[in-house]
Amino acid sequence: MAIFNDDISINSLIGHGSFIKGDIKINGFTRIDGDLDGNLETHGNVIIGEKARINGNITARSITVGGVVKGNIIAPESVHLLSTSTVIGDIQTHRLRAEEDVVINGHCISLSDETAYSNSVSEWQNQQAITSKSLKF
Repeated sequence: MAIFNDDISINSLIGHGSFIKGDIKINGFTRIDGDLDGNLETHGNVIIGEKARINGNITARSITVGGVVKGNIIAPESVHLLSTSTVIGDIQTHRLRAEEDVVINGHCISLSDETAYSNSVSEWQNQQAITSKSLKF
């Protein structure tokens, strides 16, 4: 049996100047200061540094964004957008905290009530499925 405690230290780090192309699944607390062209998925927390650029979707327990994310963010626990952050995509979370000068271009679902959150996420997923099917020729 594995013990996962990702609240103490960073398990994975993609440093400034690094570039990764492809989807990543990581276990635990992750910090990204470089560039990622692909999706990031973890059950832990994620910190996106001020100089980081991500072109892909991010799924994590909670996410702090300081850089640029071009993709959807799904973090059931919380999303914290620092003043240097830009998000071009949709956000799903129970708690959203945004500082001044944040740029968001997309839809946002931020509901603390679990039932309302689940219903909104389900509706959003249905709309995404319909949109993706209708745009294919």
